[in-house]
Amino acid sequence: MCYTLPVTTERPEPPLLGNEREMLRVFLDFHRATLAMKCDDLSDEDLRRAASPPSTLSLLGLVRHMAEVERTWFRRVINAEDIPLVWSSDGDYQAAYDASTSTRSEAFDAWQAEVEHSRKIEAAAESLDVTGHQPRWGEDVSLRLVMLHMIHEYARHNGHADFLREAIDGVTGA
Repeated sequence: MCYTLPVTTERPEPPLLGNEREMLRVFLDFHRATLAMKCDDLSDEDLRRAASPPSTLSLLGLVRHMAEVERTWFRRVINAEDIPLVWSSDGDYQAAYDASTSTRSEAFDAWQAEVEHSRKIEAAAESLDVTGHQPRWGEDVSLRLVMLHMIHEYARHNGHADFLREAIDGVTGA
């Protein structure tokens, strides 16, 4: 039996009309809020649960991963900050997925801190044409591409979060 997700996280309503930058901002925040909603009202144990064996993916692992993604694309690529990943000093992106000893507080504090950095970097950028260097690709990329990539990344992982949440307690929606 499925239950509808209770709404405790506020989610912005994407505009139907607006300029490109505002639409990208709001759609990105919409997807950020969707991930948070998928985690509402769950214990640390539930958030760490790998609900689709043999995969070890968990909701908390997704939150930790998205902290890494925010940090990488906005701080390391666009802002050219020379900083390590949140959970791996040697650049192992997979380390974030291991939430076996993590807590909601640890993961969400890190994720929300990275989201705030991302918002400040985006707001300070002169335009969506500002570029940064993505070393994994060996290419320069625009802030526009970064924002579109982030929307895509959240949307893909929110699909995973849908299945994980439903397997934990039958809740669907968002």
